[in-house]
Amino acid sequence: MQFMLLIHGDERITNVATPPDATVMSPAYTAYNAALSKAGAMIAGSRLRPTSDATSIRVRNGKTEVLNGPYAETKEQFGGYYLIEAPDMNAAMDWASKCPATQTGTIEVRPVVAM
Repeated sequence: MQFMLLIHGDERITNVATPPDATVMSPAYTAYNAALSKAGAMIAGSRLRPTSDATSIRVRNGKTEVLNGPYAETKEQFGGYYLIEAPDMNAAMDWASKCPATQTGTIEVRPVVAM
């Protein structure tokens, strides 16, 4: 079964903590990614650019509206994700609890609908 681990955090903290070379992962994320891969659980994952680079699109009454930034103002922003394979929700939650982002943010675990 596939699960999406949605990483939410305060991007003001994340952006400050980003190394000068943004292509380099922290040792904690390198170890986490290696563990997911070794277990055969990793399908995909990526960090997102900050919300200042986001554009939101919605259609109201047949008119397309383009908004700069995210749609909702929140204390935590969606900053990245992992798509994993796990036998059940408990196993997915176990993987989520090991993600380095849990130290400063929140991981939302959501089953993916098989289509």
